[in-house]
Amino acid sequence: MKLFKTKEQPCCCKDVDSKKLESVCSCTSDQGIKVLGSGCTKCVALEEATKKAIEELGVDIEVTHVTDFAEIASYGVMTTPALVLKGKVVSYGKVLTVDEIKEIVNKELHNM
Repeated sequence: MKLFKTKEQPCCCKDVDSKKLESVCSCTSDQGIKVLGSGCTKCVALEEATKKAIEELGVDIEVTHVTDFAEIASYGVMTTPALVLKGKVVSYGKVLTVDEIKEIVNKELHNM
C-alpha cells in the first residue's frame, strides 16, 4: 500500500521551444539529482558525495538538496537521506559512497 501519491501536474511548457525550456519551465526540475533530507550530517554527507561523483563522472547534472518535508513525502520517502535521479528514488536510508553513486548514475543514464 502506498501512503503518499505523487500528483502529476500538467506541463506548463507544451508549446515552448525546447531550447528555451529550461529557463521557462518549472517542470524540468525532475531532470537532475535531488538529495532528500532535513539537512542533518548524513544528508549533507550524501549531498557532498553526490556532487563529487557527478564531478568525477563529468556529467552535467544539477544536484539540489530538498529539505521540505512535504516534498520529501511526495516521493514516498520515509527514511532519509534519499537520492532521487531524474524523478525516481534510487536510494534511501543510507549515505552512499562516491563509487556507489557513480554506479547508480551510470546505470540510470544508460537506461534512458
